[in-house]
Amino acid sequence: MAKGLANKHVAVAASRKTEEMIEIIERQGGTAAVRSLQGTVFPAEDALKPSIEEILSSKPNWYIFTTGIGVKSLMGAAEEMGQKEMLTKHLKQADVAVRGYKTFNAMKELGVIPAVRDDDGTTRGLMRELSGEDLEQKNVMVQLHGVRSPVLYDFLKQKGAAHVQEVLPYQHVEPDSQTVQLLCTELKNGTYQAVCFTTAIQVHSLFRFAEKHQWAEDIRAVFADQTTAVSVGKVTTEALHEEGIDNVVAPENERMGAMIVALSKYMEETT
Repeated sequence: MAKGLANKHVAVAASRKTEEMIEIIERQGGTAAVRSLQGTVFPAEDALKPSIEEILSSKPNWYIFTTGIGVKSLMGAAEEMGQKEMLTKHLKQADVAVRGYKTFNAMKELGVIPAVRDDDGTTRGLMRELSGEDLEQKNVMVQLHGVRSPVLYDFLKQKGAAHVQEVLPYQHVEPDSQTVQLLCTELKNGTYQAVCFTTAIQVHSLFRFAEKHQWAEDIRAVFADQTTAVSVGKVTTEALHEEGIDNVVAPENERMGAMIVALSKYMEETT
């Protein structure tokens, strides 16, 4: 097996399967440290019922869903309120857009056929497919996961949407600030040759913290000049691009092991 990570130190931003990732990094000749940026995602049950009441009252022209689990959580809360049948009726009468095959399947289970579906599993893919739709003066509901999506919100407003209601069935608690600060300091000191990100939330957590401390441009410069950003898949890669990181290593097969092998191969070829 190639030792493409020989003499390379890698930060792992994940909170799950970190021991497995470290083992693969070490088999590739490298060393690793866990600097979890994941935080905690938990059901936002108390916030869902007022959101559903607003949906039923405003009757959106467009519904945009971005995660299958979010669809199921929203419909579960509606069922507890005795409003699942009414909400499903509204969905069937409106236009629906979805991101990802799990979201598409969740809609099919409700008997709802989306009018618009992304072409690659990303928010930008969804926006491409929505770009030809008339959203002028339309009322739009957007289901997100644990964090807002300013890129999608701005896109909808630029398309002329009169009102955008963001619904988050899950909420995100930021990661430990000392861990994020340590990683930022280490990045600026050149400690790591690569950082492995396994979710979009990890990326956004890093840059929200960096922006708060006026370090964001320093961190972008680190990734541009000396440290490789590594992504497990398309959605995480998209988040890195949104934060201004252009050069991203990612595997074709969206798995953690494949991500590290892709990094090893990249390091072999470039160093």
